[in-house]
Amino acid sequence: MKVGIIGLPEVGKTSLFNALTRSHAATHAYGSHKEELNLGSVVVPDARFDFAVQVCNPKKATPATLEVSDGGARIEIEEKREKFGTDFFSGVRNMDALALVLRAFRSPVLPEPPGGIDPCRDAVKVNEELLLADLAVIETRLDRLEKNRLMKRMTSSEAVEQQTLEKIRAHLEALKPVRTLELTADEEKSVRSFAFVSGKPLILVANIGEDDLAGGSAETQGLRAYAVENHLPLIELCAKVEMECSEMEPEEEREFLQAMGISEPARDRLIRAAYDALGYISFFTVGSDEVRAWTIRRGTNALGAAEKIHTEIARTFIRAEVIPFEDFQAAGGWDEARHAGKMRLEGKEYVVKDGDIVHIRNSKG
Repeated sequence: MKVGIIGLPEVGKTSLFNALTRSHAATHAYGSHKEELNLGSVVVPDARFDFAVQVCNPKKATPATLEVSDGGARIEIEEKREKFGTDFFSGVRNMDALALVLRAFRSPVLPEPPGGIDPCRDAVKVNEELLLADLAVIETRLDRLEKNRLMKRMTSSEAVEQQTLEKIRAHLEALKPVRTLELTADEEKSVRSFAFVSGKPLILVANIGEDDLAGGSAETQGLRAYAVENHLPLIELCAKVEMECSEMEPEEEREFLQAMGISEPARDRLIRAAYDALGYISFFTVGSDEVRAWTIRRGTNALGAAEKIHTEIARTFIRAEVIPFEDFQAAGGWDEARHAGKMRLEGKEYVVKDGDIVHIRNSKG
């Protein structure tokens, strides 16, 4: 599960990366544009997991994680205009979701972009580039498929692919991203290899100034409307403050946030938003040896969850013992919830719910 941090130059991408991953990747001076590829892993914050660890006191605790990258999708400035090169799109295609960082802060050091601070304008600009990139890929492929059709060399799978690509092209030409287009299972399968960049889940991140943390930033009003109109999650944060917080000890960080009237780090909200945007949920296995959060797609059944744990467990699946987290929490543990009659026996087709505590019974043990 990879989340790529993207955005125009000088918007705070690396500061956000450092905040999320608690890293110390170098940030560069204005105009240098010497971005290295930064990779890191972040823990998905989950109070349910923390509670299970506290109750079970296991030898090992394994939370859910996401991989985050910064610098893999470069945008260069040429003659005061942004240039989205092939490196940008190749980097984006490798990601499962995108976090688009948008400048909504003013700085005495960093010059304002032409036209001033306008995160909504910048969001529209980047999204248009994503649409155009997908259109270019589709046009090239459709030309080849049409030649095959005229030469009567088109296969049945290519015919489905052609129809699907024409459907997607019409959607893109209407300035709508691929992620908003409903495709059948066969259609989706026929174009999966293209990894359309406008088909990636997208999270808008408004990087506001430290002075705007209390009352909000006036520069983000248009962006908020844009996010609602396009059904996109929007996180407002100050990357500089978040980075500074990530370098503090936990108790020091809590005191700092309380002093600023902030209930939790914005980076936690961003991580959860990315997790949700990918369509993932967590189920848990608990015990004295290990408490572990397992990541699965929403809608996965018990057999799929068993396969996530181990293919052999799935192959020898008998049943799933399930306790909803709320019952686990109320009872104070697995054994207590089971003795209270809260454990259910479920078959292979049971759809695992977010937060379920699951124990797979199989013929091997």
